[in-house]
Amino acid sequence: KEQYYSEQHSSLINKAYQTLLNPLSRGLYLLELSGVEPAKETDCDADSAFLTEIMEINEKLAESKNEDNLKEIETLIKVQQEELTREVTAAFERDDLQEAKKLLAKMKYFANLEDKLKAMKIPS
Repeated sequence: KEQYYSEQHSSLINKAYQTLLNPLSRGLYLLELSGVEPAKETDCDADSAFLTEIMEINEKLAESKNEDNLKEIETLIKVQQEELTREVTAAFERDDLQEAKKLLAKMKYFANLEDKLKAMKIPS
């Protein structure tokens, strides 16, 4: 019984650590703690310029044939993620939860792009 209890707590601690380690999951958790429902995929009110940017990056990813192109896209994604992380932090500091919600929805798009990029870099 004691071992089961220890395993459960260890699992919770690991999950908490992973949640806090990643800026996106950390932000979503803070929204949840504040009673704000995170944006769903279907109710994204992202501006058309942002969505166009995401589409263009997706197209570049699909067309990328060499490591240099992938590195360039990786850098672009990282820069955008860092900027969004700063903006989300500032929104939480101002207690502007609706702005944080919008920014976190944008961060999800870049997290998806990052996942696609990682999948492309793994040799088959």
